[in-house]
Amino acid sequence: MSDNIQTNTTGRLTPYVLTNLANAGMNPKALQYIMGHSNINMTLNYYAHATSDSAMAEMERLIA
Repeated sequence: MSDNIQTNTTGRLTPYVLTNLANAGMNPKALQYIMGHSNINMTLNYYAHATSDSAMAEMERLIA
């Protein structure tokens, strides 16, 4: 584990910020690591909420 990244920073990063990071394309495993979650399901189910905009952007990316 890198000394530069402290895990379990939920007190400083709100679900809103984490959702925005996920929607911006942050690797889910990196987000999991930063949050200190032992299970990726926790990260994905609680912090990586899809929006209609993000779903549409993914569909457009796949079509292109």
